[in-house]
Amino acid sequence: MVTVAAAAASYDDEVHSRAALREAFGDSSDSDSDAPRGAASTPPVHGAGRERWRWAAVAGVRGLWLCAAFLSPDEQSRLLAAIQREEWFTDAHNQAMRFGDLPPWAVELSALVREAICVGGVDASVGAGWMNEDEDACPLPSDLLWREPLFDQLIANRYKPGEGICAHVDLMRFDDGIVIVSLESACVMRFSQEGAACDTQKHGESECTNVPVYLNPGSLVVMSGDARYHWKHEINRKPGAQLWNGSELEQHRRTSVTLRKLRASPN
Repeated sequence: MVTVAAAAASYDDEVHSRAALREAFGDSSDSDSDAPRGAASTPPVHGAGRERWRWAAVAGVRGLWLCAAFLSPDEQSRLLAAIQREEWFTDAHNQAMRFGDLPPWAVELSALVREAICVGGVDASVGAGWMNEDEDACPLPSDLLWREPLFDQLIANRYKPGEGICAHVDLMRFDDGIVIVSLESACVMRFSQEGAACDTQKHGESECTNVPVYLNPGSLVVMSGDARYHWKHEINRKPGAQLWNGSELEQHRRTSVTLRKLRASPN
């Protein structure tokens, strides 16, 4: 079984200088998670990145993991500035896609994702009841975590209040292992069952078919296996749809970065 500890050992064998990461994101600063009470996250941990990185397996959806404190507020600001310098977004265009050679900041972001998976701790109290004993206690299986490149495709989206994404499963032209970084505005992403991916004997029918996940600014979501292939995900930001713990979330502009890997062309 591949565990976070095993991944960390592999990472230490191949660790490289973080100078490029600091150039893009700066040194990590103390930060508090701004998730509301009851969100699928851990209490904020002060200190450098590797100390605050805590992973939670989202109950009900196998292969869905959340790192609520992936980026500190300062790192979020630096990432937003790097995206802004690309000059992708206009009043008429709120999405940009890149394939192959990614911008340097996206390459560095990919490296930070790998590091967070390798050295971040796992919160065994969240979602533990859903994990089988033989399931990897790691947000990404080792064959995905150590592929090169980890990602070679990105989508950057900028949403106005009220704008979201329809329920979908990512195209099969993309490989397993997809991550989403959320910036600026918090939101609730909902996962709905696609096929027989949920055990209704362990989880109620409504829980299986509609699993809400709170995404605070700076959070990282990882989807692999069932979560990537058998569950649709959506963000409905229409008035009255963004509810968490019985209260409607205040909406602002939201920016997201999705990183994926193209499938290899058949020989």
